[in-house]
Amino acid sequence: METGRTPKLVGTVWGLLILNTLGSTGAETVVPLPRSLIQMVTMGALAVAFSLALALNLRLRVRASAFLFLLTLLLVPSVISSADLESGFGALFRCARLGLFVGTLWLLSRWWDGSPTFVRHHIRMYFAVLCTVAAGALVSPGAAMPDLYGGRLVGALWPLTPPQIGQYAAVIIGLALLLVLSRQTDRRSAALVIVPSLLLLVLTHTRTATLGLLVGLTLAIGSLALTSAAARRFFSWAVLCAAVAAVAFASALHAWFLRGQSEENFSNLTGRAKVWDALLAAPRTVGEKVFGIGLGDKSFDGLPIDNSWLAVYHEQGLIGIALVATVFVVLGGVALLRPPSPARACAIFLISYCALASYTEAGLGDASPYLLHLAVAASLLASPAAATPRVTPEPPRRRVPRWARTPEVT
Repeated sequence: METGRTPKLVGTVWGLLILNTLGSTGAETVVPLPRSLIQMVTMGALAVAFSLALALNLRLRVRASAFLFLLTLLLVPSVISSADLESGFGALFRCARLGLFVGTLWLLSRWWDGSPTFVRHHIRMYFAVLCTVAAGALVSPGAAMPDLYGGRLVGALWPLTPPQIGQYAAVIIGLALLLVLSRQTDRRSAALVIVPSLLLLVLTHTRTATLGLLVGLTLAIGSLALTSAAARRFFSWAVLCAAVAAVAFASALHAWFLRGQSEENFSNLTGRAKVWDALLAAPRTVGEKVFGIGLGDKSFDGLPIDNSWLAVYHEQGLIGIALVATVFVVLGGVALLRPPSPARACAIFLISYCALASYTEAGLGDASPYLLHLAVAASLLASPAAATPRVTPEPPRRRVPRWARTPEVT
């Protein structure tokens, strides 16, 4: 496959995919935005992303990818379960959206070469999203921290929930920190991303994102410790600071972690466990167990499922769970077999973050930020494309007239 510089429009396509996965529900914004308008913008972004990707890759050159192959297979149970319209016409619409989403990733796979290109696109685009959150907090602090969400930070300009903001902040903090530890960016640029993102993460009071960030960084930096002195120094200082903070600010950390909830509510995962028990106890036919009931809004009886594995089981059945589990096995196995490198560390961070967040967040079975995180991990684990050697043409031979030729000596 030919190698070359990644076109700048690839970053635009990636930003449009991120815009498509922002969702259309959340907090009330300063300027009320009709849900139909938001859905028009997000779906239009996906259509434009696919069109741009196709224009950039008219010859349909793609990289072989087990990750994308498994996502393509995930469309099979999605379409089968949605075809009977038990979940309404919206299920088929979501299948079309997932197909267009995966198709765009296939077109972009041409530029998956193990470089941090898509990591940088990921950081830039999500940081731009967080800038809108910060702007909303400055414009209207009351709307950005409403009582409805317990004073947690939400999107006041675009309807974003605290878990969404926490997820975006945690992911780009981890990636930026790994880039600066591996000396692939300067400290000033990393600080401009990490410091404000960390402040927004704290204001969201999102426990899943915080734990995912800590666990993901621990595994990622651990994978660099044998080959990077900077990683070893950072890991040692981080452990020391964490121990001091745990002793000095134990009560404050405990209060932040509980978010004013009772111990019973905390142990019940803010009511999630009741929804999970009801979902598992609901009667299902053999077909519904195997293929699910069709792509929906990741809810059960009007309540959010907030668990990727149960959401996939509910909508895409046991086949969907097997395919999503295989995605993690394949990506994790490839990451473990690769030698230590910054790309491997970033991939380990993203894979471990998504695996931990899947317990309390849904999205692994449909077009979502989590699939984009895993797509970045897949791009980091891809082998560099082999450059096509250039063949230098031989200069044309000069034709010598017959009368000017040297006579042969016999």
